[in-house]
Amino acid sequence: MTGLLHLSLSRNTIRHVAAGAFADLRALRALHLDGNRLTSLGEGQLRGLVNLRHLILSNNQLAALAASALDDCAETLEDLDLSYNNLEQLPWEALGRLGNVNTLGLDHNLLASVPAGAFSRLHKLARLDMTSNRLTTIPPDPLFSRLPLLARPRGSPASALVLAFGGNPLHCNCELVWLRRLAREDDLEACASPPALGGRYFWAVGEEEFVCEPPVVTHRSPPLAVPAGRPAALRCRAVGDPEPRVRWVSPQGRLLGNSSRARAFPNGTLELLVTEPGDGGIFTCIAANAAGEATAAVELTVGPPPPPQLANSTSCDPPRDGDPDALTPPSAASASAKVADTVPPTDRGVQVTEHGATAALVQWPDQRPIPGIRMYQIQYNSSADDILVYRMIPADSRSFLLTDLASGRTYDLCVLAVYEDSATGLTATRPVGCARFSTEPALRPCGAPHAPFLGGTMIIALGGVIVASVLVFIFVLLMRYKVHGGQPPGKAKTPAPVSSVCSQTNGALGPTPTAPAPEPSAPRAHTVVQLDCESWGPSHEPTGP
Repeated sequence: MTGLLHLSLSRNTIRHVAAGAFADLRALRALHLDGNRLTSLGEGQLRGLVNLRHLILSNNQLAALAASALDDCAETLEDLDLSYNNLEQLPWEALGRLGNVNTLGLDHNLLASVPAGAFSRLHKLARLDMTSNRLTTIPPDPLFSRLPLLARPRGSPASALVLAFGGNPLHCNCELVWLRRLAREDDLEACASPPALGGRYFWAVGEEEFVCEPPVVTHRSPPLAVPAGRPAALRCRAVGDPEPRVRWVSPQGRLLGNSSRARAFPNGTLELLVTEPGDGGIFTCIAANAAGEATAAVELTVGPPPPPQLANSTSCDPPRDGDPDALTPPSAASASAKVADTVPPTDRGVQVTEHGATAALVQWPDQRPIPGIRMYQIQYNSSADDILVYRMIPADSRSFLLTDLASGRTYDLCVLAVYEDSATGLTATRPVGCARFSTEPALRPCGAPHAPFLGGTMIIALGGVIVASVLVFIFVLLMRYKVHGGQPPGKAKTPAPVSSVCSQTNGALGPTPTAPAPEPSAPRAHTVVQLDCESWGPSHEPTGP
């Protein structure tokens, strides 16, 4: 149907439109796709609609709109309706090329900001609806100051712009004074903040109440000293209304931003990934908003590089039970329990294969595709603080043993490759991957024995040694006595008078009369319980030749 002028596919359940589906409808002027279930609009789905004037995409589930989706109809489109969708971002540069658009519906979406000058080239725009989004402010635009702004289209002159922005959480400060000064009819716009103006109608608030607070620097890093080759983090915090934007100026007067050697964060932190001797000096933190700016200085000293360190040892003693540094591979149960908490890695090669209470083994794959790698950088922090810890690893390493961890904490860890950029000759970094792991809880140390218990044990042990020594001595004497036939060692067996013989049967001591000699054939029996005598005698030996 190449001659078709109007195509309505409203209120169906269309979820997807194939690329080039309308490519042959070059005469089509109106396309209604409202009331469907579209989630995105790509670059080729509206290809060939070179005469399209009305495009209605309201009441879908659009969350993404490609920058080139409207290229073929950018010069002819007069009516674009994107209301009642889930759009958080829009290709504002592409919308700015719709030079013939008359009506633009962006209401009932999730837009939180509009860039300055987004509508400056829409000279034929007569109605702009941004109702019920998440806008806290609306930046000034040349289009708004060039045309009178109205709230309702009834009786509006041809040169007027009907602007609707009610239902947004407007922050009524000095950034909206320009809009307050424009003459327009009263509408339902209201202030959501600051607290003193919350709930009041926008047009009932006087211009003198739209005020801002200049920024004040509340925190900055103390003077830092790092060796060359190590990273450095400079921090600056500021408050104000509106929230200040923090920028950094180098000691040489250059404005710093994201690059291969530096990274600027929205919270005011400047991270130098690899410091060089020429990086030292006074860095300036500039916090600025619509009410003014504030500055603060942070001194950085870059010293000589540290001596080289071994990255890891390939041989180690086997782990002992109870050793907090003993590494154990994570079990399947614990691994499955942590799947939901795993940080999405930039490269799934980085793994924490073993971890204990205070140590963890990190491994990563070979990065041969990256030429000129100088070293690897490991950065990690625990769940208890946001201070990053850095480790610089030689380029030939593929693993590293962390031994300064705290027990029972969750760590986020990333590995970066530090290499020399052949195009610029500067040192650059490229992420290898990230991982999250948890250290084991600390083992409860064994308690030392109490002093009284230890003293009693020592006394018992010493007493046992003494008693054992006495028994051994007595046993040796008895054996020697039996071996020598009752004679003391070294003496002949000659008859001699008994000077004194002591035997114990009931504990009494005293001399006993000489007993008659037994018969030679009679066996000799000796029963000695205790010997306590001053001399020896042959009283127990048989008499006779």
